[in-house]
Amino acid sequence: MKRFWIPLIGLALFFLEPVFGMFSPLTIGGDYYYVVPRFLIMFLIFVSIFHNTKRAMLYGLFFGLLYDVFFIDIIGLYSFLYPALCVAAGYIVKNIERNLIVATIIALALTVVFEFVLYQFFALIGLTSISIGTFLNMRLLPSMIANSLFLIVLGWAFRSVMVRRTFEQNKSLTLSRFYNQ
Repeated sequence: MKRFWIPLIGLALFFLEPVFGMFSPLTIGGDYYYVVPRFLIMFLIFVSIFHNTKRAMLYGLFFGLLYDVFFIDIIGLYSFLYPALCVAAGYIVKNIERNLIVATIIALALTVVFEFVLYQFFALIGLTSISIGTFLNMRLLPSMIANSLFLIVLGWAFRSVMVRRTFEQNKSLTLSRFYNQ
């Protein structure tokens, strides 16, 4: 059962994103602010940083394909971007210390990149006509504030799940090598 914690958390976050998305847009002072939860990609980045980049890529491919099929009807966009961001996170932390603050900064920075790439893609194919300034002020900034709060609240839990799973996996590998000798 322990080996299914990471995919189960990913699945729960996949289903929670649209629920939190229903609170958007927020009306403040007559202006609409769009909050887009990106819980799953931030979780996958944490998997890539603290557990295993290859598994994070596989989970990213799976959940990206699900997201493409169920939410945007453009097959390949999320199923390419999710694994690409996992690889980027794994590459970034290769030579730096893996701690919660670094992981949070990387997750938020890659989420900004993700949002900006999505905006550029949708602007390129004509699905959005908002200006870059409107995008930055009305969508990206509120989304990043909400996603930052999410990571502040649950980032430590993500990290502890990944570290515990990696420790258990390494312990079982060591024990199996010991008994096979």
